[in-house]
Amino acid sequence: MLQIYNTLSRSKQAFKPIEPGKVKMYVCGMTVYDFCHIGHARVMIVFDMVVRWLRASGYEVVYVRNITDIDDKIINRAVENGEPISALTQRFIDAMHADSDELGLTHPDHEPRATDYIGQMQGIIGRLIEKELAYQGEDGDVNFAVRLFPEYGRLSGKSLDELNAGERVAVGGGKRDPLDFVLWKSAKAEEPADTRWKSPWGEGRPGWHIECSAMSCDLLGEHFDIHGGGADLQFPHHENEIAQSEGALYGQDHKASDQPFVNYWMHNGHIRVNEEKMSKSLGNFFLIRDVLKNFDPEVLRFFMLRAHYRSPINYSDAQLEEARSGLVRLYTALAHISLSDKAVDPHSPWAKRFADAMNDDFNTPEAIAALFDLASEVNRTQGDEKAQLANTLKGLAGTLNFLQRDPTVFLQEGSRGGDTGLSAAAIEEQIAARVAAKQAKDFAKADLIRKTLLEQGVVLEDKPGGLTEWRRS
Repeated sequence: MLQIYNTLSRSKQAFKPIEPGKVKMYVCGMTVYDFCHIGHARVMIVFDMVVRWLRASGYEVVYVRNITDIDDKIINRAVENGEPISALTQRFIDAMHADSDELGLTHPDHEPRATDYIGQMQGIIGRLIEKELAYQGEDGDVNFAVRLFPEYGRLSGKSLDELNAGERVAVGGGKRDPLDFVLWKSAKAEEPADTRWKSPWGEGRPGWHIECSAMSCDLLGEHFDIHGGGADLQFPHHENEIAQSEGALYGQDHKASDQPFVNYWMHNGHIRVNEEKMSKSLGNFFLIRDVLKNFDPEVLRFFMLRAHYRSPINYSDAQLEEARSGLVRLYTALAHISLSDKAVDPHSPWAKRFADAMNDDFNTPEAIAALFDLASEVNRTQGDEKAQLANTLKGLAGTLNFLQRDPTVFLQEGSRGGDTGLSAAAIEEQIAARVAAKQAKDFAKADLIRKTLLEQGVVLEDKPGGLTEWRRS
C-alpha cells in the first residue's frame, strides 16, 4: 500500500483517496514573469513522477497545476518593459510550456490562470468577511484575521507567537496584526489599468494566497486528496491557504474534527548551489533552458529523481555528469537487445522491489538502485532470459519516463545536450581509419586512434566479425 509523508501530520500515512480509485491533486505552479529555473524544474519533475506512479498504480488522477499571472513582480517587470501584463505573462507561459515539453513531462489536466478566477476569489473573500474572519483596513486592503482562526499554525507546527510574516506578505498600515495577510489589494493610482478589477471593496487585485484556494476548490472541490509544492511554500503560503479555505467553510467555529481542506500535503526539498539555497535574490540560479544546452533533458530528470523528493539537492555540473554516467550505464545494458513493449510481470521480484520502493513515499533513490541492480543482472545473463530481464528494466524505468529511447541513439547522440563534440560522421571516419590501420598491421596507429577518441569522450567496443561499435562516455 502507498505511504505518503504528510507534512500536516509529520509522518508517513497510508494513502486512502477520498473517492476509491480516484485522486485529486493540486500543485502550486509558476509565477510567470521570467524563464523557469531548475528549482521550478524540480517541482515539475517531482510531481510528474507522483502522477505517473499514481496512474501506474491504477488510480484515475486529476492533476491541477496553477499559473500565477498577476503579482507584484509581474507588474514591476511589465512596467519596466513598457508592455501589457498579458503580453509578458503569455510569453513566459509559452516558455514554461516549451521547457516542460523539452523535459518530457506530463501536462496537467488543468492549468488555471489566476486572472480567470477573480470572481471565485472575491466569492471566498466575501464569505470570510461574512464570518468575520476578514476585514477591510484603512488603506483599502482586505486582510485575513489570523488570530481568529484557531487552527492556524498546524502545517508549520508553530504557535501564533512563534510565527513571523513570510517575506512575500506585505505588512501594510491597514493591518490589525502583523500576522494578518492580504486577500485583496487596493489599487494604487500609479498602477496600470490592466492590474485592477472591480470589487465590493473597490478596485484592486487579489493577494497571492487567495488564488490557489479559489482555483483548487473550483476544479477539485472544497475537500481533495493531495496538495503539493516546494518546501518554501509550507509557510506562509500553504498555511494561509488552509486558513482561508477552511475559514470560508467553517468560520471561527472550526473544529479539528471538521473535514480538512486537503488530506495530504507534500513538499519537495530545495535546490542548493554550493550548499546554499538556490534563489534569484542570491543570483545563484540556473535556467532550465541554459542547463539543457549542455545536458540532455533525460539526464536532468534522472539527476532530480536520484534524490528523494523531500531531500535537498546540491546542484553542480559534476553532479549532472555523474547522473549522465548513470544513465549511460543503464542504456548500455539495453543496447543490442531485441526489446518489446510487453507489460512487466508485476509478480517478478524486480517489479516487487521497484513497487515497494515507490510505495514507500515515492522512494525514487531505492527504485533507481533496483534498476541498476537489474541492469547488472542483464549484463550477466544470456539468451532469452537476458531479453526478458532487459524488457523488465525498460518497463520499470518507463514508469519514471527513463530508458524509453533507442539505446544506440542515446549512447551515440543523446547522452549529452547541445555540443556533443565529434559528429557521428567524424567518429565513423576515425573508426574506418583504425580498421585500415589494423589491416595494414599498423597497430600503433590503431591504438592511437582508439586513445584519441577516448580522450574526446568516445568509447570503442570491438565485436565479433570485425565490427566496431561506439558510444559516448
